[in-house]
Amino acid sequence: MEQIFYQSSLPRSGSTLLQNILAQNPDIYATPTSGVLELILGARVNYTNSLEFIAQDAELMKKAWQAFAKAGMDAFYNAITDKKYVIDKSRGWGIHYDFLQFVQGGEPKIICMVRDLRDVFASMENNFRKFPEKQSNILDWTKGQGTTVPKRIDIWAQSPPVGIAIERLSEIFRTGINSKMLFVKFEDLCLYPESTMIKIYEYLDIPFYEHDFDNIEQVTKEDDEVYGAFGDHTIRKKLEPVRSKAKELLGKDVTDWIYTNYKWFYDTFRYNK
Repeated sequence: MEQIFYQSSLPRSGSTLLQNILAQNPDIYATPTSGVLELILGARVNYTNSLEFIAQDAELMKKAWQAFAKAGMDAFYNAITDKKYVIDKSRGWGIHYDFLQFVQGGEPKIICMVRDLRDVFASMENNFRKFPEKQSNILDWTKGQGTTVPKRIDIWAQSPPVGIAIERLSEIFRTGINSKMLFVKFEDLCLYPESTMIKIYEYLDIPFYEHDFDNIEQVTKEDDEVYGAFGDHTIRKKLEPVRSKAKELLGKDVTDWIYTNYKWFYDTFRYNK
């Protein structure tokens, strides 16, 4: 393994789809949702708080900690694959860019898939409606919780996975991390796959590979039962434009609220009202 790249995308924005397209390249190992970030964040807690490290020379321990974290990440993937490149998918990489840069050195390359937030929320609502036979944690009639579409949107807007991802994205732009990342619109990937993939390869600075967008094999495997009703990581085999169902599922009043509430997002990524 020569290099690790990263994908840190919005939920319901085609991140799993992109991973499986990239995985067609024989030089790329593309992960499902990865826990590597959590491994090194957990190690960081111990490094920060353990008296054994605090009691030693600070600069020496900092140097050793950085080497430990980098070697651990490299060893993790060397044990899994002998391919040249790894693309690790985790929503947290973008907001932890400075820490990742400390661990890996240089300028880490992070791809972020985005999508019209009206369709992100609509996808959440669609998944909510898929399993009427099961009790949903988001819905509680005795407390009046999640009982309407606007209430559910409000819950998702303030909690993981959607709310925290949007909050992190806004902070990424506020702090300038965005200038080091590549943002890919889900809609562009579906409409202009060839040119979109060219941009991705140019950003990663690796040789281009001709992808087959009509026959995308799903190689990433995840047990969606772990994530509950909203853990849908199954992709479509053929890449095609996806019709927006936002107004149909959410109603015009809710889609207008989303647009107004996240005007910065729509201005930044140039989505039309």
